[in-house]
Amino acid sequence: MRPLAQSILLFLMCSSLNTNAEPSPELIYNLKGTIVKIHTVTNAGRQGSGSGVVVAKNLVATNCHVLANSVGVNVAAMGETYAPVGVRADWKHDVCILRFEFLPLKPVIFADNDQLIYEAATFSVGFPGGAPKPLTTTGKIKALYPLDGGVVIRTSASFQMGASGSPLFDEQGHLIGMNTFKSPGANGYFYNVPAKWIQTAIKLPETSTVILGDTPFWDLPLEKRPYWMQVVLPMQAGKWVDLFTVATEWNKHQPNQPEAIYYLALAEKNLGKVTQAKAKFEQVLSLNPQHTSSILALTIIAKEQGSAIELKDFSQKLSVLDEAALESLNLNAK
Repeated sequence: MRPLAQSILLFLMCSSLNTNAEPSPELIYNLKGTIVKIHTVTNAGRQGSGSGVVVAKNLVATNCHVLANSVGVNVAAMGETYAPVGVRADWKHDVCILRFEFLPLKPVIFADNDQLIYEAATFSVGFPGGAPKPLTTTGKIKALYPLDGGVVIRTSASFQMGASGSPLFDEQGHLIGMNTFKSPGANGYFYNVPAKWIQTAIKLPETSTVILGDTPFWDLPLEKRPYWMQVVLPMQAGKWVDLFTVATEWNKHQPNQPEAIYYLALAEKNLGKVTQAKAKFEQVLSLNPQHTSSILALTIIAKEQGSAIELKDFSQKLSVLDEAALESLNLNAK
């Protein structure tokens, strides 16, 4: 693989290195009053932890997998612990709602998911690694995947065990999603389920105990997962024929989906079909001008082909969206 082709993979898999603006201390302080740490105990006496967010009076949202196999659940906030009296569960989408009787915490404000755009700043507040106090991580929206009436959000910010259920906020501190799962591998992608699924789960029937349900969509056998999950491993491994096969199927099912087109273009470029790939990258930008990965790919192609005008144009666009990615290309090197 040529060095420039390696650059595009590096920034696809390590985008969490980007620098992101920190939300104001006042905003963080106010939002910490909506965040809880979740403690669970299994029949075997094993303890687990996760994060949650107050989404309505006496209602806390978290991931169902945080509660899986638990026989005891409580949440800690403001130095006190509280036990839920009911659970509303959407196991397929990995969204569970815990109901309490007297939870003295204010709910968050929901954002409009329809207004999400690539490269928008985000931040998350939760308890990664079982931290004793809520921690804040920042990132940017790197991809949006429509699914089941909502939009799954991939961000540049990584998260670890204990962060599951942490709320994802936009710059205004409005809830847009929830830290949920990552793709396999050391350089995995990090995904957040949408706030719309939380709003739907609030209306579900309630049980008094945690009852295991469907397998979450992201934990199904690989061939049954969404295409945007199936493309990650072949892309990371540089198995371009496999990526081409999966992306081709994805495009058959969703012919105008920017991400589907992008991964097909990425496979074609690395298989030597540069002309076809370039046209597809440009098609992605016509559908989504904020698609940084496509701009990065076109910048690389322009440099490889010695097209000074296109190189300048794409470099300028990339500098606005992702200065670190542009600097990695070292365009001034001879």
